[in-house]
Amino acid sequence: MVADYSEGNGDLPDGETAVEIKMAAYQNDTKRDNGDVEMVVSAAEAPCPPEELPMATTSSFKWEFAVIFLCFYGFMTSIRPGESFITPYLLSPERNFTRKQVTNQITPVLTYSYMAVLVPAFLLTDLMRYKPVLIIQGVSQVVIWIILLLGDSLLQMQFMEFFYGITMACRVAYSSYIFSLVSPASYQRVASYSRSSVLLGVFTSSVLGQLCLSLGHISFYTLNAITLGFASFGLLLALCLPWPKRSLFFNKASNKAHAEATEAELHKMTLAEEVGSKSVAQRAGSCWKDSIIVQMLLELKNVVKKPNLRLWSLWWVFNSTGYYLVLFYVHILWSKVTASADQTIVYNGGVEAASTLLSALTSFAAGFVKIRWNVWSELVIGIITAALTGLLLLMCTSDNIWVCYLTYVLFRGFYQFLVPVATFQIASSLTKELCALVFGINTFFGTVLKSIINLIFSDQRGLALDVRSQFWVFFSYFTLLTVVYLLCAAVVVIRHYRRADAQQATANQPPGPL
Repeated sequence: MVADYSEGNGDLPDGETAVEIKMAAYQNDTKRDNGDVEMVVSAAEAPCPPEELPMATTSSFKWEFAVIFLCFYGFMTSIRPGESFITPYLLSPERNFTRKQVTNQITPVLTYSYMAVLVPAFLLTDLMRYKPVLIIQGVSQVVIWIILLLGDSLLQMQFMEFFYGITMACRVAYSSYIFSLVSPASYQRVASYSRSSVLLGVFTSSVLGQLCLSLGHISFYTLNAITLGFASFGLLLALCLPWPKRSLFFNKASNKAHAEATEAELHKMTLAEEVGSKSVAQRAGSCWKDSIIVQMLLELKNVVKKPNLRLWSLWWVFNSTGYYLVLFYVHILWSKVTASADQTIVYNGGVEAASTLLSALTSFAAGFVKIRWNVWSELVIGIITAALTGLLLLMCTSDNIWVCYLTYVLFRGFYQFLVPVATFQIASSLTKELCALVFGINTFFGTVLKSIINLIFSDQRGLALDVRSQFWVFFSYFTLLTVVYLLCAAVVVIRHYRRADAQQATANQPPGPL
């Protein structure tokens, strides 16, 4: 079971993740003259065209209320105090599933579900203008906790994971919804508001769950019932959300614009209808080529030619894959480490709260790092990945639960440091539409890779490794990434200094005779 489904950062974004970026895509559109950006949003938050709101006081109050309500919604839907304790609950006498069942038959369904639902959710979010997808997410959350309370079979728990995949895929609706409410000048503020509300909700959820168990001494079942109440309230809030009129791809033009078509345009449309079937086919082909999504897909071939974009997109795919695999299975590892102790005395909520806080701090600190990323990107990635590899080695070898807790907190913090850097590097030279598409494709490829690794090593139809062996696989995976990154860094740095030496030698060379 994933450690923290509210993670915002890695996937398109979950998250979970799980996930802050510099809003470079917007500043690229407004023709800023440098690469430094000031707006912070999540990876999934490529902004959509805003409503054309007048500057009247009444209208301003209206959108401010909508933003406040949406942030409140984000906070409340992030409060799921039972989420950090799902794995202990499944392994407890209350449900009595075996660790092998949870590891090899229940948890892998989450990745498959997320992969299957991700693309439809991405498209439906824009086509249906956010609110219906948020309602679907709310319904899925309610279904999850009903299954956890009433279900007792393996198949029911697999369905629970299926609905978890739906909630993760639908998270993109909240990430982009808020930008349909305000003008571009307000993107910076509302992005920080929405992200902060989610982080505060995740932190509050983890602390509340831990306090209920440690001080309240309630059962896992009661904690899940409390979580169902929060999920039901979140669904009610989703039903009350305003419905935006515009979205990023499919609803860019307003109805008013269509109604105000000129007579000349209408005349052209009438003439077009009289053209023969050949002209109709040509016109259809032209419309297909003029589609914004098709144009962006054609532009992607230019994106992959840019070394910096290619590097950070590959980092997004490969590192997020390993990161979320660790999050999905770390609670099962903790249950194995504490197998001889009382399984009802766990501190998952406290650890999740600490890791969320550290992740927020490291993401914030990344915005102040000023280096030449075109030279040092590979080296920084290699060093951070090496640190993650070392932490995984400690997780694999330690039988001390407190060491496992500490390494997990540091693991999330190190990874989240690079998330805003990666997002800025990807988004800085792209339009906001192409930025959203690139992040979506990166997330999809990462999900496919997670599914392949799950199928080979975790699923009962594959090798069906136990959780400790799986973490050795994750360690080997990150070790391979570290070696590749450091080798690339050596090549890039050597080339840079050779080029600098050659340029200096050329500059110092005396001019020849006239």
